[in-house]
Amino acid sequence: MLYTVNRKPLVWIPMRDGIKLAAKLWVPELVDKTTDKSAEGEKYPAILEFLPYRRIDWTAPRDEKNHSYFCSHGYVCVRVDMRGSGDSEGFYYDEYEKQEQDDCCDVISWISQQNWCTGNVGMYGKSWGGFNGLQVAARRPRCTEDCYIHLF
Repeated sequence: MLYTVNRKPLVWIPMRDGIKLAAKLWVPELVDKTTDKSAEGEKYPAILEFLPYRRIDWTAPRDEKNHSYFCSHGYVCVRVDMRGSGDSEGFYYDEYEKQEQDDCCDVISWISQQNWCTGNVGMYGKSWGGFNGLQVAARRPRCTEDCYIHLF
């Protein structure tokens, strides 16, 4: 079954220290063909991409292609600008810092608690996104009992 893609271009995700990270969401929308209205209360697994590259610039065409594809197949896609990058608040100091991993764990927790999420959160990425996904997976972030990390 293919879903309609509902894009949310700017969502703020709060971190434990009060900093907010900027994200773009692609949310599947199941339309009831008999009434032509969205089915409310649907829950979906989520795919997170957590990068220091501005989500509205040079990765935007690739993000749109990849995340729209996953979304049309029933996944909420969340593309986050890391702390101090893109539109996110805070300061960026160096790659692969503990703060980066802490923030990613906070993002995973936030995603898993949203009313559209089943509690299952996977990570998607290559290069930087793949490596930070492995680092975060090694930390075994606690979301809900059903939350897991998977690299695509």
